[in-house]
Amino acid sequence: MNKPISLEFNICFKRCGSGSKKEIREGAEEAVPKAATGRIPRISRFMALAIHYEDLIRAGHVTDFAELARLGHVTRARVTQIMNLRLLAPDIQEQLLFLPRLEKGRGEIHLRGLQAVVGTADWREQRSLCKGLQGMSG
Repeated sequence: MNKPISLEFNICFKRCGSGSKKEIREGAEEAVPKAATGRIPRISRFMALAIHYEDLIRAGHVTDFAELARLGHVTRARVTQIMNLRLLAPDIQEQLLFLPRLEKGRGEIHLRGLQAVVGTADWREQRSLCKGLQGMSG
């Protein structure tokens, strides 16, 4: 005697990328992480750009700041200002990279305000100067 069998499974359909085929996976649907709101502060983007520029120079993809300026359609002075961020103490660089997102308005830390700090070679002195900048924690 053939008796019907019923099976119950929790499945979810998942796409792995744009235009990709759907996959069927056993189990409940995975929680989709909530998208972060707000904008990344401009100084954080400059810090990340400085790190990227340095990697390009080290890898030999570009030879100097002048080439970076030509490729980025900015002045050599602007590239120098951005690259000067690499002279900051590592913990300050990390703070700049991980500043909280901005919901509205402009960030409190500006590239111009950090130029005096990068002009100081002593990292302890840099840290004390950064304490005076609005938005930087001690």
